[in-house]
Parts: sequence; structure tokens; C-alpha cells
Amino acid sequence: MTNDLVILGINFGGHDTSACLMINGKIVAACEEERFSKEKHTREFPTNSINECLRKAKITMDNVDEIGIDFDPVYRIKENYLKPALNDEKRLEFLFNDIERVKNDYNIEKTVREKTNFKGKFTTHLHHLCHLASCFYPSGFDNALLFSNDGMGEIETSLYGIGKDDEISIFHKGNRYPNSLGLLYSAITHYLGWKHHSDEGIIMGLASYGDDTHIVKNSNKSYKEFFKEIIYETGDFDFEIDLSWIAYYHVRDKWISDKFLEVFGPQRQPEGSVIQHHKDVAAALQNRIEEIVLNQLKKVKEKFGLKKLCIAGGVGLNCSLNGKIIDSKLFEEIFVQPASGDSGTAIGVCFLSHKKLTNEKISKKWHDSYLGSSFTNDEIKKELKEHGLDSKIVDNIYEKTAVALKNKKIIGWFQGGAEFGPRALGNRSILTSPFPKEMKDILNSRVKFREEFRPFAPAILYEFTQEYFDIQQESPHMLITAQVKPEKVDEIPAVVHVDNSARVQTVKSENNDRFRKLIEAFHKITNCPVILNTSFNVKGQPIVNSPKDAIECFLGTNIDVLVIGDYYIEK
Repeated sequence: MTNDLVILGINFGGHDTSACLMINGKIVAACEEERFSKEKHTREFPTNSINECLRKAKITMDNVDEIGIDFDPVYRIKENYLKPALNDEKRLEFLFNDIERVKNDYNIEKTVREKTNFKGKFTTHLHHLCHLASCFYPSGFDNALLFSNDGMGEIETSLYGIGKDDEISIFHKGNRYPNSLGLLYSAITHYLGWKHHSDEGIIMGLASYGDDTHIVKNSNKSYKEFFKEIIYETGDFDFEIDLSWIAYYHVRDKWISDKFLEVFGPQRQPEGSVIQHHKDVAAALQNRIEEIVLNQLKKVKEKFGLKKLCIAGGVGLNCSLNGKIIDSKLFEEIFVQPASGDSGTAIGVCFLSHKKLTNEKISKKWHDSYLGSSFTNDEIKKELKEHGLDSKIVDNIYEKTAVALKNKKIIGWFQGGAEFGPRALGNRSILTSPFPKEMKDILNSRVKFREEFRPFAPAILYEFTQEYFDIQQESPHMLITAQVKPEKVDEIPAVVHVDNSARVQTVKSENNDRFRKLIEAFHKITNCPVILNTSFNVKGQPIVNSPKDAIECFLGTNIDVLVIGDYYIEK
């Protein structure tokens, strides 16, 4: 492979560490470290992910021409630590308290080289530019608006650009820390008793149960009015957060201020009850974020008239917001990077490095997210035998599984390469019937152990999408919420949220042929082209990665059937 151009992209220095491998402009592997370490959103160096990418490509580190990383450490130190410390004594204290992080950032190249024994070229790339590259180049769009929004990169918390003729240009440098939609969402997640940088999706689901027009107790203002004070617009593409309401800018891990607690009451404890107040806070947050983003997008549309939109950054995982963008009809089509969180910046690193090294055209529709660990039937058979399980290959695997689904069985479905990103898209999935309505609660109580208000997603044969959902485009990565057609709610009640919405996954053969065949088999015997799809894990654990992970999850839970490769095992 001496004539091949091999680039290794790494996300390290924050959460959701990952690695991505590109050979001659094509992504061949991408892995998230949490799948190996079993620590969700881990910050560990992605040694296992790097090794797995190399293993999948059948190469060694000696074949790698360049390693790139997804942030500029010197820029981060100057902008996030040194400059604020000159004018703010509390930020000076923050710098002293964070001195080990500062040292780690400064020594990032040394750390990477020590961990990988790499002697070649090392490059750094701006964090949000990596996000933009990760969503534009695989989108399939020739011209598009590019939008990245997350907690923070080096200092920026968002970035707007235009992708045109294979080039990315920036027209707005984004908002800067501490003004961050992502960090505000994390702060409220913390206040509501869940884990920041982990459970924001729970708050999104909870928001549907709230009403931000309710008046906050012991005040004369609504939740909506307060959140307009907390975060307010200052220009076409700019907003600011009133720092009197938040604490993360001056004290790490405090998140919300004493003023916030005085107005909204004490923080909910993790195992405490969820009351209407908590639902209303979630609704006010979600609605305000949607309002600000949609206002910005309207201004961009007026200015540039672009018809396509590409989204990345952690806020891109907010599928309710994505659904509102679709409903606004501002754009003909949107593409959301399936690994919109920081793990996906490793993809952006590879695209940016390859583009800089070769100046070749690299834009091409590429919606494949099955980039992680994969295993042969022989490897699966060996693991089954070690656990004392039957290891006979089943010929009619799709029909047999479809019958089990029809009979309301819970299926662990393990196939092909692991998905890159937080959504299980039919290779590391737990599946069951979308009817009756009780299947949601049965799945929750027997396997998932999630909050009862959290919805499960429908996977649907693509050609039936508009018959069941109010959406005019494909949604292969389960990142867009759409309204369920009223006449279909009672047909698939287990995947319908309280507001009659659903987080849709559309399935074509080119997306996932084996998963598609299973849904076709289910449709044939039930006349329903939808199945319930959720991630193959239990609450608090990363999605399973290996046959060993899948088998242990199967044996340790009330999953009825494990379909792993061509093997079918039932309890």
C-alpha cells in the first residue's frame, strides 16, 4: 500500500474520543472509544479505536501518512484561558484550576506520538471546521449552507459556512464561549437531574410534556419569558447568554447560578420524581433553542437563498429541532451528519487533510455509518460456543425473525459493522413490534430501563415513509422528528410520542440491505412496514460492539431472541 494516501483522523482532548481512517479519499473505518472502554462519552485516548481502524484496513501505523486532530491547542489556550484571564479575576482562578488541562492541550502532539509511536506528519484543524467538513463532503450536495453548533470548540460555539464546488467558505465566525446553545442545554440537563454531555436527549423527550406559557412559581413571568432573558439575540446570527443565570463560565461543574436556583427552585436529584415544573423548564429550553436557530436560518436564507442545509455539531443530534427546520420549509433538503457529536469530527479531519494534501474533489453522497467493528460467522460461532449457546446457521433468518417480532418477542439484532455515531441503525439494535402500544412499556421494563416518557423510534421501508409520516425527504440516520399521520397513530402506537411525533429512520437497500430484508419480511406477514428500533444496550451502557458484548447483554437481560450474524438463538 506504499502508493496509497492514508490519513488517520483523531478526536481527542474532549469527550466522545474516536478515530477515523481514510485511504485515497475514502473513509474505510471509524470507531468510538466508548464501545471498547465501556465508559459512555469517554475522554480516554482512542487507542482501541485507532487499532480497530488499522485492523479493518489491514494496515499498520507505518502505512499512515498523516495524523490529524480536531482542534488547534494553541488557539484554544490563548482564546479560552489566557485572554479572558487578563480581564476577569474569576477566569484567572479558572485558569489556575484548569492548569493540567492547559498542559495536556499544549502537549497534544507529544501525547499522540507517544500513544501511537507515529513519526510522520501531524496536523491540527479548527474544531467547528471539522464539523462542517464532516457534514458537507458526504452530503451529496453541490451547494449548501453549512451549520455547526455545539458546546464549544476552541472558543467558538457555532460556525456558519457555505459549501460550494467542493470548497468551504466561512461567512460568520460563530458565537463564542460562554454564549453556547450546547452548554446552556447541558446546564439545564444538569439542573433537571441528568448527566450533562450525556443525557440531553432525555430533556428533548421531556420537553414534549411541558408548557412554557405556565407561570413560574412565586413570580409573575412565564417559563418562556424567563428563558428569553436567559438567552437573547443580538444580531442576525448572534446571541448572548446572561451570565447571571449560569455558572459554568467561572466554576467548572457548577453549571447553573444561585440566581437560577432562587427563581426556579432546587435542582432535581437524579432519582427524584419528575413534576410538571421540570417538564415546563425542558419545554422552555427546547422552544427557545428552536426559536433562535430558526431565526438565524431564516436570515441566512434571505441573504444567500441556498436550498440545501448540512448540519453537524452536538446540537445537530436534537432531532426535534431538525424536524422543526424541515417543517419550516426553508430548505428543500437537509443532511445531518449521523455522528454529529464530537466523535464525528474525526471524519472532518480526514476530509480536510486529504483536501489540503491533494486538492482533489472529494464531495460525494456517502451516507454509510456502518464503519465500526465487524465479525465473521466463524468469529461469532466461537463466541457462542464459549458461552454454551447453539451455533447452527439458520437459512430463513429474516422470516424466522419476522415471525418472532409478530409474536411480540424482543430481538437483539447484531449484524455487520457497528454504527459510527449515537444511533443504532439496524446493525446493533434491539427490535420489537410497533404494536400494541404496551410494547413500549414492556421493552422498557424488561430490557431498557429508561424513563417512561422517552420514545422509541420507528424504522420504516423508505417507500412507505410519506404514507405514515409528515416528512418529504429520506431520514436514514434517525435524526429527524416528524409527525405521524393521524390515521396511522393507532397502527404503530409503540413508536408514537406524546405529541404524535416520531424519530424516523427510513431504510433503503443501499442503506442497510439485511435490515431492509427483515422489515420486508415483517411487512409481508403483518402488512405493517414499520418495526420498533432502539439501541442494543441497557441504560447507562454504550451500544454493544462485539459478539461477546451482544451475548452477555442477551443473557443478562430479558431479550427473548438473539440474531447474531446468521445465527438465531432463543431462550
